[in-house]
Amino acid sequence: TTMPPQRVSALPRQRSLLLPAVINPFVQDTELSQAAVVKCVLLGVFLVPLRAILMCLVLAVTWPVSVMITFKRPLKGAVEPLTGWRRFMCRTVLAALGRTYYFSMGFRVVVKGKQVSSTEAPILAVAPHSTFFDGIACVVAGLPSTVSRVENLATPIFGRFLRCLQPVLVSRHDPDSRKNTIQEIESRAKSGGLWPQVLIFPEGTCTNRSCLITFKQGAFIPGVPVQPVLIRYPNELVNDSHPASHPDHCICPLCVCRALGVPVTDHTYEDCRLMISAGELTLPMEAGLVEFTKISRKLHLKWDNVRKELESFAAMASSCKGGRITVEEFAGFLKLPVSPALEELFSLFDRNGDGTIDFREYVIGVTILCRPANTEEVLRMAFGLFDTDEDEKITQEEFTALLRSALGVSDLNMAKLFKEIDADGSGFITFSEFQSFATTHPEYAKLFTTYLELQRYQAIQEVMPGDLELAGQMSSGEKQEDSVSDKKDD
Repeated sequence: TTMPPQRVSALPRQRSLLLPAVINPFVQDTELSQAAVVKCVLLGVFLVPLRAILMCLVLAVTWPVSVMITFKRPLKGAVEPLTGWRRFMCRTVLAALGRTYYFSMGFRVVVKGKQVSSTEAPILAVAPHSTFFDGIACVVAGLPSTVSRVENLATPIFGRFLRCLQPVLVSRHDPDSRKNTIQEIESRAKSGGLWPQVLIFPEGTCTNRSCLITFKQGAFIPGVPVQPVLIRYPNELVNDSHPASHPDHCICPLCVCRALGVPVTDHTYEDCRLMISAGELTLPMEAGLVEFTKISRKLHLKWDNVRKELESFAAMASSCKGGRITVEEFAGFLKLPVSPALEELFSLFDRNGDGTIDFREYVIGVTILCRPANTEEVLRMAFGLFDTDEDEKITQEEFTALLRSALGVSDLNMAKLFKEIDADGSGFITFSEFQSFATTHPEYAKLFTTYLELQRYQAIQEVMPGDLELAGQMSSGEKQEDSVSDKKDD
């Protein structure tokens, strides 16, 4: 006996869109042993009060020195670099106080390598960024300028200290802030040594040090030499155990990764924002981690697009646990029963074949499969399938008749979906209403093309049973995804 031809629904996936090895670089899970807890309690009783007193004494000296350095110095506008005694006090007295402050907190700094001058490397790129204690790199580097939010200047005591660094200020309320920030960094980097070096954390957010996330471009746009600075914490509770270092000949993020012994991922600050948004939508926070930089670059998506898709996914996954959708939940969201066409569409979304769809798979599926199928030609064809009397209107009887025969849907189940498409409540669906609904629900367009493809396949099987070997072929829907995705280079 010969085996019947089998439809191939599993699709060869691009390795570039596979899940990263590092699942969540934005969460730190620290487990303290019982001995460590006892040690913290016993030492804390004696050390915490002593350290607090020393820190207060250092701050009591730092604040008047900071006031003296910044006296009658403008915060914004035509800001000139510090010169003369002000710059000398900033780089010596204030830097020494900063070291003393960190020493009071228990930090012992070891520097490897040599820091070059501002004329040789105007920018210092510091990584990985994992805590506000990373500010110690700024103190050790002689208080270079930093990039900081304008709100930080209002912080008591520390705001005055920050003013001494003459930071490049970023404002969330200014729509031109990003452009102005880049221009200011470029201006200082090309000042020929008039300005001190600019210290930047190119990751743009904190991680758990398990990997190096995607660098922002700001430190590299000026096109001037950049000296990397690697921060390591010799603490068993942190992910690495080597002293801080300033490598002399390390240029790219991959070299930094080799020096740190950690992997690089395409996660970025936007993933952190999506993770927070997922939590606000009652999804597991990890659901928002999609490697935004890679996804947006390959699929040409912007932040607002992905955020809207997250809301759609949340509406679908609100009743399920773990932020993963099964075929039953997928069908429930579309208000349809589980049918061969719907299972086929679900399998195209399910990129790793585990029987569920996560948010990453949903974004890729909607972008590669559904939206390209949501053309006016496809919608006209689907509309014509419903409009059997060709009067440019779909009645509820016509609507349920097709879905009953095609997808096994009862009249009762279709009433709610029909009313949702019939926006004006006229009792029939016009093409404009049909098109408007499809714009916000692109899954339906691909569902109909999948259904028609299955119908064609079954018709061929009935006409020529056993004569066609289709096991190595792809359906038109599959070809579409493969052709689209293959065009998006790594």
